[in-house]
Amino acid sequence: MIGVFITFRYGDTFDEEGVRKIAETARGRFEGMPGLRSKAFTINSGKREATNFCVWDSADAAKTFFTDELVERITGLYGVRPSIEFVQIATLVENTRT
Repeated sequence: MIGVFITFRYGDTFDEEGVRKIAETARGRFEGMPGLRSKAFTINSGKREATNFCVWDSADAAKTFFTDELVERITGLYGVRPSIEFVQIATLVENTRT
């Protein structure tokens, strides 16, 4: 499994409500996406950052998704260019609700 951190660092232009709206709108695009196990949209107001974290079944699935075109599109959407970091997931705990 591969994890991907997509971090948007804002300065004075940080708009928490705007970032929340982007996340709410984008959610549906990721539900049921092949190869994507999970995605979390996070906000750190103190640091003026938004970080999305994805868990992918494979490195190929993750790297195929993050094209140059996608990075340009999300840069336009969020208003800042993200840093993208791929990490190996040593183990994953998934709790299910009943």
